[in-house]
Amino acid sequence: MSILAINGGSAYQIEAVEGRHAGFFDAAIRPEEIARTALAAFDCVIVLCRTPAWRMEPVADRLLAYLDRGGTMVAMGECHSERWLPGISFEPCETNFWWWLTPGADLGTQVVKPQHALFSHIGENDIRWHLHGSFDAPEGAEVLATNKEGRAILYVDEVTTRGRMIVTSLDPFFHHGHHFMPATTRFLDGFLPWLQEDIKRKAAA
Repeated sequence: MSILAINGGSAYQIEAVEGRHAGFFDAAIRPEEIARTALAAFDCVIVLCRTPAWRMEPVADRLLAYLDRGGTMVAMGECHSERWLPGISFEPCETNFWWWLTPGADLGTQVVKPQHALFSHIGENDIRWHLHGSFDAPEGAEVLATNKEGRAILYVDEVTTRGRMIVTSLDPFFHHGHHFMPATTRFLDGFLPWLQEDIKRKAAA
């Protein structure tokens, strides 16, 4: 079981792959290195939050080939994955960073599949900090969490390609790497162990 992290080299991304969560990644590369990397050697490729889409677009064909060989790809928030992965329909929203200062305010995010194994690792409050947008998940995809309008903010797509895409608009690596928003650290503390376990389960199936 092996996980490759793709990142743009920003300080918060380096914190992710060399800091608290370093043990979950077997290698880390920049988007420009994808063309000369054997992606098939990895069970999962995860693109960290806010990796620029313009750096991913030139290697979109390589990513699709990886998926069509049955690979798992995780696209984190603010990467504009709709520009370099197939079948993604993203709708940005105005981000309210301070909603929680209003008494009684509710961001509206909710777990819609609490029985999913991921949610034995994280709770509903661990997906709740703010939102940058949502997705129109393709028919047949497994939606795990939604915004207040019921649109997906985290889903698993095993229908668009022969592989699996885990897509989210949440940006936990960004905030964890900047050392604020404890919910984002809790999210990663649960999400990455689940991802590791899930890849092992998939490989053994």
